[in-house]
Amino acid sequence: MYNNRVVVYTSGTFDMFHSNHLKMIEYARGLGDTLIVGVSTDELVCSYKRPPVIPFEERIAILKALRYPDVVIPQHSLDHTELVKKLNIDVFVVGDDWTGKYDYLKDLGVTVFYFPYGDGVSSTKIKEEILENYISLKNQHETKANPDVKVRDEDK
Repeated sequence: MYNNRVVVYTSGTFDMFHSNHLKMIEYARGLGDTLIVGVSTDELVCSYKRPPVIPFEERIAILKALRYPDVVIPQHSLDHTELVKKLNIDVFVVGDDWTGKYDYLKDLGVTVFYFPYGDGVSSTKIKEEILENYISLKNQHETKANPDVKVRDEDK
């Protein structure tokens, strides 16, 4: 707590920003007085999964445009010990796909919430759906004959 204000921190990659990202940020906003949102840098994301589709500069700009965060900062590490100390963070919110990963922050006096994403939208699901649709469309296109193209017998 700083000046009798509860400081909340939430973070993520926020690739292909979608409604579950917004729900988590809105939830975090309701837990305190000051909301800080960390956006994982491309380098950080690449250290534990595939690179984001949307570059860091664009992802952070999207978060800065939202009305909920008071401050949006780059996130360079998955270890939040120093960040908690430097920013006087009281509450930490992260998606429930990270359940248990940040329990160590409780030893620093931080309340940790694992926000339930559920089975709804995710950046991974969006990417998979785009790929499946692309492959399907590509296969449909490649199997259609074009009446304007003359195919020689030896090419068949």
